Amino acid sequence: MDAGQAKHWENQSTVNEFILLGYQEYPAVLFIAFLAIYMAILLGNGLIVMVTTLDPALRTPMYFFLRSLSGLEMCYTSVTLPKMMANLISGNLSISLLACASQMFFLLFLGATECFLLAVMAYDRYLAICLPLRYMTIMSQKMRVGMLVGSFAISLPVQMLQIGLIFSLPFCGPNEIDHFFCDIPPILSLACADLYANELAVYAENILFVIVPFFLILASYIHISRTILHLPSAIGRQKAFSTCSSHLTVVILFYGSATVVYLRPKTPDSMKVDKLLSLLYTVIIPLCNPLIYTLRNREVKAAIRKLLGRK
Repeated sequence: MDAGQAKHWENQSTVNEFILLGYQEYPAVLFIAFLAIYMAILLGNGLIVMVTTLDPALRTPMYFFLRSLSGLEMCYTSVTLPKMMANLISGNLSISLLACASQMFFLLFLGATECFLLAVMAYDRYLAICLPLRYMTIMSQKMRVGMLVGSFAISLPVQMLQIGLIFSLPFCGPNEIDHFFCDIPPILSLACADLYANELAVYAENILFVIVPFFLILASYIHISRTILHLPSAIGRQKAFSTCSSHLTVVILFYGSATVVYLRPKTPDSMKVDKLLSLLYTVIIPLCNPLIYTLRNREVKAAIRKLLGRK
């Protein structure tokens, strides 16, 4: 997003900034609460990145992707929470068109990448449970890095195109957004132009980055379920399921909230519901991820205890 693009957007619009209404009640209390949540997200996910990097027992494909997910969550949350806290403490609710476009780009880019990363993690579990003898051969270091880079590479050009389509629209006023970050539905509702092409692009993107990864995850878990049910011992079935339960919990929370926000039909009251649900997948899930993956994972808990004991 260079200066030329910014100038082009400003020339197409009589609005040069938006007002993020966000949550204005009890700003001091909310600032302290969101600051505590933000620090907990950084500490929790940072701890997972640290232990999965330092502990030799956790240098496996599963923990490589878990480390990548935790790093992604820290970046994802950093796109929205610092700006929201700055608005609460300063009372300045404005955001320029360029800053709004940048925030939306990184949110879409990181969110779409997370969708494919969750699908990659499901495929990793499929290989580990259904093809255990070939698992390490297939999921080599080169394969892991390639799948991670591919998750980012798929999203980048699509999101650049999406941002270009949205911010080439004329915005004639009003400029108030009943949200705490620049999201697609509230921004499109302020455009004074025919939105057919934009709405079509949004639905196409949702199919690519929400529906396709979801069905890939579903297909992986159908095969995993069949394999687990055919395991001879109850202990083996329990152990196999325990390696998937944390990932399944995150998938249900993330896809459940994102699907409702982006795929359900819009109504006059849907913006308020979307704002609440957006807190779930931008704040609450990144906060819960470290708890989900540590409380359900003995290896991670043991690595954390070993690291803290060493310190």
